[in-house]
Amino acid sequence: MNLWDSLKMATKMLAANKLRSSLTMLGIVIGNASVITMVGIGEGAQKLAQDEFKSLGPNVIFVVPGTRKNRRSTVDLPRTLVLADADAIRQQVHTLAEVTPEINRRQQVSYRNTQTTGQLIGTTPNYPITRSFSPAKGRFFNEADMKRNNRVVAIGSDIAQRLFGQQDPIGQTLRIANKSFQIIGVMEPKGSSMGTNQDESLLIPLTTMANQIVGRTSPYGLQVSWINALAKDPESIRAAKFQTENLLRLRHKITTEEDDFGVETAKQLLDIVGTVTSGLTIMLAAIAGISLVVGGIGVMNIMLVSVTERTQEIGLRKALGATGQDILLQFLIEAVIIASAGGVIGVAIGVGGLSLVSAFSPLSAAVSPSVIFVSLAISGGIGLFFGVVPAQRAAKLDPIVALRSI
Repeated sequence: MNLWDSLKMATKMLAANKLRSSLTMLGIVIGNASVITMVGIGEGAQKLAQDEFKSLGPNVIFVVPGTRKNRRSTVDLPRTLVLADADAIRQQVHTLAEVTPEINRRQQVSYRNTQTTGQLIGTTPNYPITRSFSPAKGRFFNEADMKRNNRVVAIGSDIAQRLFGQQDPIGQTLRIANKSFQIIGVMEPKGSSMGTNQDESLLIPLTTMANQIVGRTSPYGLQVSWINALAKDPESIRAAKFQTENLLRLRHKITTEEDDFGVETAKQLLDIVGTVTSGLTIMLAAIAGISLVVGGIGVMNIMLVSVTERTQEIGLRKALGATGQDILLQFLIEAVIIASAGGVIGVAIGVGGLSLVSAFSPLSAAVSPSVIFVSLAISGGIGLFFGVVPAQRAAKLDPIVALRSI
């Protein structure tokens, strides 16, 4: 019997037992759908994180208080990063094009009877350049606003939508920390970055923030949340990072002990996020892969039952001249068909699930054709692997013993 005849016979036998074949296939379907969905979500999360950091620009450098170890808890953060540090970096690190300190805090804001919360950021007029975040309407505050401690604010698009809807916010007055601020601009939609929704921002002059909102919180000067810096070009990033670190060590009188600050580039942060999300994707795929193994065990179990039920058929075929290899091939083909068909259905369900995830979440969840191909290959391989034992058992049946049960 050739391969084509074995394939036709295996297909007919599976079609004759539709319910059992479908239930056997179910484990493979669930396993493939889980793998495709989990890998797609993991890759979507990785792409989302990469897009957020890329939106910062490749030349951005962040100077933050504390080290990575003590930044896990805001209670332990040192209060040594101050406005004077930002001024020194601006004056002495010539590989930087812009330096922008900021003070931020979560703050309630209201307009008439409507209230919401947003990220209040006190910063300098060059913030739109450093963070690539420009007004879509109106203007950003300027040096005159800084010098006069003016109560002016540029708001994010989400804040504008929540408080004003279709009304033009420019010129309206907000209440922030029980003080009135005039809206002078609405920022362009930006999305999230570094875990913060930038469209919830309320940007005010740094001097206003320091003198009228937070006050002095550090014995070393005006404490800042962090300092944004923009290198002149990608080739200057490494030198800018090195010079900034050395300057701050001198200013903070650090010799041998651990730094009380960190200097991170956008690329470093992107690499960290990429490592974490890649590990997460692998973990999700491994967890989902367990269900594929369980599905394969189900295939083997049902095929063993099938061999027992079809003892008479096997004995009759052997008596008519079928070889053990013919019987082995037929049962292997049946197992592979069940696993492969389950794989195709599972992939279709997984891709459909990813479409729903993309439609109802910010994740652009999708999988590459190579992942789908590997998933289908694994499904077929599982059918082949777990079908070997039942097929061998069928091939070794003694036709005389098998025919006695007729």
